[in-house]
Amino acid sequence: MTTTFKKALEKALEETGRSLRSVAIAADVSYEQLKNLKQGKAKRTNVDDAVKVAAAFGVQIEDFLNGNFTPDTTSAIAVAGRVGAGATVELSDPYPKGDGLYHVACPPQISPTNIVAVEVQGNSMEPAYEEGDILFYSRDALGVPADAIGKRCIVEDSEGRVWVKLLRRREGQPEGLFDLISFHADAPPMYDVAVKWAAPVKMHLGRDLIQRV
Repeated sequence: MTTTFKKALEKALEETGRSLRSVAIAADVSYEQLKNLKQGKAKRTNVDDAVKVAAAFGVQIEDFLNGNFTPDTTSAIAVAGRVGAGATVELSDPYPKGDGLYHVACPPQISPTNIVAVEVQGNSMEPAYEEGDILFYSRDALGVPADAIGKRCIVEDSEGRVWVKLLRRREGQPEGLFDLISFHADAPPMYDVAVKWAAPVKMHLGRDLIQRV
């Protein structure tokens, strides 16, 4: 049964045993704001902060207001690696199958089947992606599907390096060669790159909306 955010917060703190301050830190919201709400000095909080608090408990805001504070791990997606400062992705996976750096709740807009997640690290892809954001993609086979052209993709070149770039082809360009366009103004385009495979980024999730499970 849906309740007010104040009552849901009080119930969540009681059931989980967490302190209000630890929740404020995890959610990156004002502790004083949450304290005033809990003490009745404030009647409401803004929607963005409510979503962040729910995410700090590992659930979506709808579940939070319904008193469900148990994350749904059946649709969790492993974050297998990080997109580092040069925009390369380290694909060597030292984690057991299905494991990773950590797990995040699958966004309702996509299916968790065959989905891979990577975390953005550094500022090499600003303003498109910021540090701490999550990129979701899937790769079913080698090669470059037609729907990857002109899209932001995870791309592996012939030397085994993996990039997050905008994939383009020019008229008359030899088969198998592509241009890789960077997001950051300081990173020049890469021309005539031999590409093994490319997978369009299915979804980008800002760090403030990520729900760890």
